[in-house]
Amino acid sequence: MREFGFELALCAHLEAEETIVSRQLGTSCHGSRVMDIVSITPGPEFDDRRAITAETIPPLAIESDVGAGTATYWKHAFDCHPDRARDVVDAAVDCGFFERERHKSRTHVRQSVRYPDWYGTIRGIENKPDLDRPGDLETQLLTDIELGLLDEVVLATSSYVTGAHRNRIPDPVGIWRFDPDSGERTVVREPSRLPVSEPGIEITSRSSTRTEIEIATSDEIERQRRRVAERAYGKGWRTYDLPPCARIDPDGAGLPYCPWKERLVRPAEDCGDCCDGYEPADRPAVDPDTVRAERSAWEPEPAGRSRTQGSLDNYG
Repeated sequence: MREFGFELALCAHLEAEETIVSRQLGTSCHGSRVMDIVSITPGPEFDDRRAITAETIPPLAIESDVGAGTATYWKHAFDCHPDRARDVVDAAVDCGFFERERHKSRTHVRQSVRYPDWYGTIRGIENKPDLDRPGDLETQLLTDIELGLLDEVVLATSSYVTGAHRNRIPDPVGIWRFDPDSGERTVVREPSRLPVSEPGIEITSRSSTRTEIEIATSDEIERQRRRVAERAYGKGWRTYDLPPCARIDPDGAGLPYCPWKERLVRPAEDCGDCCDGYEPADRPAVDPDTVRAERSAWEPEPAGRSRTQGSLDNYG
């Protein structure tokens, strides 16, 4: 199975065990590291987070000087360009995290609810079905370990894991052997817990003669952890469109299985006129949000939170 299909099959498997699963998220403070899968277990106030919005709460809204107490003049609450601040306020109001109110001629904002302590363990999973084609695997995993932004890091593979493979994988990294056809997962090695509350060292570039690094402070790591968690909550992992083909036969998890190819396909690349088995038809009537809500604790339409909507046409 190709890496895309392996990744989707593993996401579907984890969704039955983990609360929040997402794909292809940036997990660096200064670099460009993208983690294949991020899974998140619930924290003590997860239900409070579910009640706010199904979407990602804008990070700048969470990080702003807007609190749940006294309303704040919107321009004084953000350390960014006013146009950017305006967009953040609009998005935060629309998703129910901010409320607007007028004080004399100025628009003020406050949090409609305190931001909850909703996420627990953040686990990053790097997929490498074929360990005989490692690519930049060692550098990627070493970057994750030295930075310490994720609580745990795991390598997932369908290969048999030899002693030589283990020697190339940093010791704190857990190892899973996953069969995407059967859904069976074997824990070859448990991951070590990483010190996420401490400063980290981020590898931004590495070659045979030179390694460039950036120091990430504990505050930067905490901020980026929250951003990763929020992005995962709003994004999920079903970010593909099923192809408009009569042959496609999605399973109960919404995976794009093609009986003609006898495998999961990547619709954007594998389907359409380039495929000899393509039969034009309407897309399958599968709603990703409905499937996600049925298979996980994510709430697509939270109730009980007021929504104060409207544009910010009048500013003092």
